[in-house]
Amino acid sequence: MNGAPSAAVVPLAAEHAEQVLAIYQAGVDEGNATFETSPPSWEAFEAAKLADHRFAALDADRSVLGWVAASSVSDRCAYAGVVEHSVYVRPDARGRGIASALLEALIDSTERAGIWTIQSGIFPENTAGLAVHRRAGFRIIGTRERIGRHRGVWRDVVLVERRSPAVV
Repeated sequence: MNGAPSAAVVPLAAEHAEQVLAIYQAGVDEGNATFETSPPSWEAFEAAKLADHRFAALDADRSVLGWVAASSVSDRCAYAGVVEHSVYVRPDARGRGIASALLEALIDSTERAGIWTIQSGIFPENTAGLAVHRRAGFRIIGTRERIGRHRGVWRDVVLVERRSPAVV
């Protein structure tokens, strides 16, 4: 990382939709970010993500450098404090601390809301993604081996979680 991120982290809004979905598409194209084969529509994205727990990192010119968003893992009341998240950074913005800043915003918002666990599944080949999560206080729970087929190949997924020390 080259010092502090040169971005402002703001609530993710509809005005960011086109750029957010383009960054999502870049992750799809690279092959180590998601099992998805294409990003959802903005309407489907917005409906699936919790409004208070989605953020965009903006450059000085207001272009989106990356985004983070969380979804509920279950409607069961026992899991009310557990969310699953995704974080994506535009390929030309990587290495600037953008993902760390986005994760920090997500952690702050979830702790204020009483959420005790943030989790995600990351392909083991996404070593940068695993490293940024480790630096943000996430731990590896385990590996789901051959959990799904992606581009005709069985893929593993590393489960990571961050338990809030503030929400007890």
